Amino acid sequence: MSKFHKNRGAGGPTTPAVPVYGVISTLDDAAQNTAGFARFPSLEAKKSELRLFLNWGNPKKNMEMGSEKLRNRSWIVDVLAIFFGIGTWLGVNGTFIQLPLLVDEAPEGWSLPSYLSVMVQIGNLGPLLYTAIQKYSPKKLNDGWTIHGVLLVGAISCLLTAFFYNRTAPVAGTDHSLALFVLTCFTALNACTSSVLFMPYMGRFKEQYMVTYFIGEGLSGLLPSVTALIQGIGESGDCVLVNVTETGQEIYELQKTPPRFDTRVFYLILFALMVFAYVGYTLLNSLPVARREYAQVTVSEGNKYVYGEADNHGLNTEKLSKGQYTYLLLLIGVISLFSNGMFGSIQSYSSAPYGSQAYHLSATLSVIANPMACFLAMFLHFTSLRIITVLSILAGLLTSYVFTTAALSPLPPLHDKTMGAVLVVTAWTLLVGIVSYTKLGITTVMRAQGGQSLVWVGAITQLGSAIGAVAIFFAINYSDLFQAAETGC
Repeated sequence: MSKFHKNRGAGGPTTPAVPVYGVISTLDDAAQNTAGFARFPSLEAKKSELRLFLNWGNPKKNMEMGSEKLRNRSWIVDVLAIFFGIGTWLGVNGTFIQLPLLVDEAPEGWSLPSYLSVMVQIGNLGPLLYTAIQKYSPKKLNDGWTIHGVLLVGAISCLLTAFFYNRTAPVAGTDHSLALFVLTCFTALNACTSSVLFMPYMGRFKEQYMVTYFIGEGLSGLLPSVTALIQGIGESGDCVLVNVTETGQEIYELQKTPPRFDTRVFYLILFALMVFAYVGYTLLNSLPVARREYAQVTVSEGNKYVYGEADNHGLNTEKLSKGQYTYLLLLIGVISLFSNGMFGSIQSYSSAPYGSQAYHLSATLSVIANPMACFLAMFLHFTSLRIITVLSILAGLLTSYVFTTAALSPLPPLHDKTMGAVLVVTAWTLLVGIVSYTKLGITTVMRAQGGQSLVWVGAITQLGSAIGAVAIFFAINYSDLFQAAETGC
């Protein structure tokens, strides 16, 4: 049973609407006392820090702890946490996956993704507004009811998009997909705010449920992809002879099979999934079986978590130093800059030159790799800073490779070889999987630090994502760094 200084639930008549989150704090929350951040730490403290960094972990002990956590958990809470996680980036991911059909009706054509990227960044006003209210307003927001509101915004925006996605309006004398832009802003508001609101909320549960929450977040990209595959998006089409010139030259045209259902049905499916996410959170926040899975944690004013000894047994028993704490925040910021901000924009440049099949395989397998990596973490759990660092270096090498193939498009290395297609598909799949696994490891370590660590993780994640998205937007649209491969017959 959790110990709270104040009742924090969203339901029940006796629950007071008290402030929960204070998004902006200082890094000093990483330690339970100020001694943990002494300017000149003792020799024993230095030894402890070195031992924590160099510790690879005991594989046998890790497996034993993983088996124990599989036994000592509620699968009902696991399922609810997964549904809750699905409600994070579902709408934004679905919109970008639906682009091959949206661009056919949008007056912007294939420049539509650039506009939508800007709309998604406008969604970051949500975390900023939330931060300002929690920091400066005398009346604070209750986390439970705020999450209800954010999920409702995401669900309603998906529903409205189904009926208004193709409505245009003149802006500065030119027709634009104004309704789609506005609704994408609200969809992004749900997604961006989830980083500083949903993940800290999961911090009150036992550590293993953070993993299933991340599985749900990964499914927020996989489920729209599977829906799009059923719909028929991604089929390469056939080259059909349409004409022969007087000189005997044959003219071919790429013809694709019409989708099995249209964009309206696609967004209605997303709306249904968002309803499931809302129901999942409602039950997670109110069922007694879920409350029994709270960690031994005290939540004080400003959403500062202090975990009890019983909850911190096992691998992660030592507090991070200030340097380690800052290092992990910077690391997840850089990882988010590339993974959330840039990868989606350059993937087509990187893999399309190797053929449509390579492009669709890399896009599909990389989306699958995200939840699979989180699922793997249920059995191969780690909190070693050295493993996190090694995985980050490996991800950096793979990132260099996919950026090289994107920058050299339309003629990257081995573009006309089967081996080239195999390499680029493998690189994208491994890259997304390793990044997802590493981000989960960092989040797990930061959760154990207590304080406002999870809020900091969410805020830095969004900051890195925004910087990356803006940087790649200008690199693609206002430079010659990336050239699209020609598609057709």
